[in-house]
Amino acid sequence: MSSTGSRKSFSRRDLLRGAGGVVALGALAACGGNTGRSSSGGGGAGATISQWYHQYGEAGTEQAAKRYAKSYKKATVNVQWTPGDYASKLASGLQSNSGPDVYESQFNVNMARSKQAVPLDDLVADVKSDYNAVDLTTNTYQGKLYGIRMIDDPQLIYYRKSMLSKAGVEPPQTLDDLVKAAKALTSKKVKGLFAGNDGGVAMTRPALVAAGADYLTTGDNPTVAFNTPDAAKALGMLHQMYADKSLLLGNTTEWTDPSAFTQGLAAMQWCGLWAMPGIQKAVGDDFGVIAFPRMSDQGKASVYSGGWTAFVSGKAKDVDAAKEFVKWLWVDNTADQEDWCLSYGFHIPPRKSLAAKAKKLQSGPAAEAVKLNSESGITDFPFWTLPMNTAWTDAMNNIIRKGADPRAQLDKAGQQVKKELAKLNG
Repeated sequence: MSSTGSRKSFSRRDLLRGAGGVVALGALAACGGNTGRSSSGGGGAGATISQWYHQYGEAGTEQAAKRYAKSYKKATVNVQWTPGDYASKLASGLQSNSGPDVYESQFNVNMARSKQAVPLDDLVADVKSDYNAVDLTTNTYQGKLYGIRMIDDPQLIYYRKSMLSKAGVEPPQTLDDLVKAAKALTSKKVKGLFAGNDGGVAMTRPALVAAGADYLTTGDNPTVAFNTPDAAKALGMLHQMYADKSLLLGNTTEWTDPSAFTQGLAAMQWCGLWAMPGIQKAVGDDFGVIAFPRMSDQGKASVYSGGWTAFVSGKAKDVDAAKEFVKWLWVDNTADQEDWCLSYGFHIPPRKSLAAKAKKLQSGPAAEAVKLNSESGITDFPFWTLPMNTAWTDAMNNIIRKGADPRAQLDKAGQQVKKELAKLNG
């Protein structure tokens, strides 16, 4: 549910891209009056807990969230289901005394430093080894875990078997293969690849990994890791697909929605696991999935493993009560976790034991997606902030759509990212 097959215009990943949105949008603290204190689903005794979600597109998700809240007996849990600009509304709420006690987002180190999130290590102490390692890493700062992952949403490349077979094209194994396949699959009526109406900015981090680079180095004192000759070459290859007119552009939906793929407008599409049930319904078994392919022996194939995480605000009315609720729902309550991950689209449960027994993910392309996510999954850096991502996105648009020199654009973005890292490292 990091995005949705029914969404028509934007990605949930873009709402809080890189998790910097919560703190970085603090200047918007005056916006809106939606406090989340109205009753909308809880039914317990004792404390009152305000729980915030963004608006998921999958049918039944809002009802499920409120059903979980109502079944909690130790507190009254009021669910706020937030349409529109969740990032701004969440930033506003977390700056005030009337915001959420429990909320979903993606982690950024500023959340820990500003006490917008409190450590939750004690909640998973007995089951920590059962969590996907990358889900722990992406929510950890200075050795402390600040969030409990709710869902894993791998993003990868879908391809239509029949279209590739007709064109004599094999599923791409390298980035060069992808560029050639996209061109070979393009005709008057069909484009080779759909990766968003911006030309594929969503694929730019996997392109870095394909070239043996990444946004940042790991650890609590990261440095810029993307300004390399191979990274510039890989990003230039994304522009090549744009220049070849191999990319579907100007579509009525974004890459988060599979309709361009299911309607045969593109032979391949970058999309998420969440869309697989709709794709299966539309095209049967006429599709497969692959990771974003490696560029060279120094690089590797990758699957962006997005998702959403539950946090407890340091301004919660009762931090202990809020933590107890999060533990009940997102650690102990495996039945509702399985329901949340598998009844409204396909998502991988962060608990390895749940993922292993999820029948809907044990065969066909779904099983392949799970395997690829396990082998090649990459997730967000806690130090990657919204200003960094804005600099990155501007550079990527210049490279992909305008044909700007990749090395120069990476250098420009790198300088901006270095300034932001200096601010974070103080």
